[in-house]
Amino acid sequence: MSLIGELWDRVPRPLDPFASFKVKTGLLVGGAILLASFTFWIGASWQFRYALLAALAASLALTQFLAHGMTSPLRQMTAAALAMARGDYSIRVRATSRDEIGQLATAFNQMAADLEAADEYRRGLIGNVSHELRTPITALRAVLENVVDGVVEPDAQTMRMALSQAERLGELVTDLLDLSRIEGGAIPLQVNRFDVDEFLRDAVEHVSVSASTVPVDIRVTPPDLKAVADPARLRQVVINLVDNAIRHSPAGGRVTVRASRGPAGLRLEVADQGPGIAPGERERVFERFTRGATTDGGTGLGLAIARWAVELHGGVIEVMDTGVGCRIRVSIPESREESA
Repeated sequence: MSLIGELWDRVPRPLDPFASFKVKTGLLVGGAILLASFTFWIGASWQFRYALLAALAASLALTQFLAHGMTSPLRQMTAAALAMARGDYSIRVRATSRDEIGQLATAFNQMAADLEAADEYRRGLIGNVSHELRTPITALRAVLENVVDGVVEPDAQTMRMALSQAERLGELVTDLLDLSRIEGGAIPLQVNRFDVDEFLRDAVEHVSVSASTVPVDIRVTPPDLKAVADPARLRQVVINLVDNAIRHSPAGGRVTVRASRGPAGLRLEVADQGPGIAPGERERVFERFTRGATTDGGTGLGLAIARWAVELHGGVIEVMDTGVGCRIRVSIPESREESA
């Protein structure tokens, strides 16, 4: 039965080129009447009852054939909607008609694709978050179990180990909350004019790995450079980029933060002397839970949050070519809406 239904759905739809369902309905009725009249005229020499019966049969056959093509997308959408209710978002509707039903079928296919992508993202996010949370929780539990069992003493070093795992948990939760707010559009921009040099030095002080031995060199050109943006959101960008650069820097390396006036507004560049990013990975590093070539204890969300914060300003973030290490450039256009 399913094979017959599949073959029936592949039957040509001669009314698809027409862009109005009303026109199709008129053609359906008119065609049925015309075919019935023609059949009756041919069978006029027959007995009246047989001619009338033949005309009715021919008109019903034509009506069934044309109506099937008109209503087939509706039946397919019903079946696809039932499949979606079961969690299957892979079914698509044949959308060859140019009328209102064809437009509805096209919109339905787009909705199905969006729901499928959202479901895949949800499944991936749950898996990634579960994996990210498991590591620090397991490490913290092991430290505490050793203390409770008397295997190790609760000295300063042991407590620092437990604290570092708790800090990593807090960092992950904060990143997830920021990511949720940004994607949900719940973070409005509060645009202000501010001094870039002072802003950068304050942001670098808040980097989570600021205790690292990797120095951060800040260069602002000109020294009195001003910018118009949301300082809180832009601080997220700077902190995440500098944090990422320090994590990937070798011992004795240096991180450089440069700020200047670009063609359309503020230009920021963060460079390190680490292993760099391969050209094929430069777009992927801005995806969620991507750490590049190293596993250094980061959450894998910092660059994703930086990208969305930049895009909130209508800006662009990209990995630039460089001889040594990695250099990420942020371009923030000058905002015309400055808050009071």
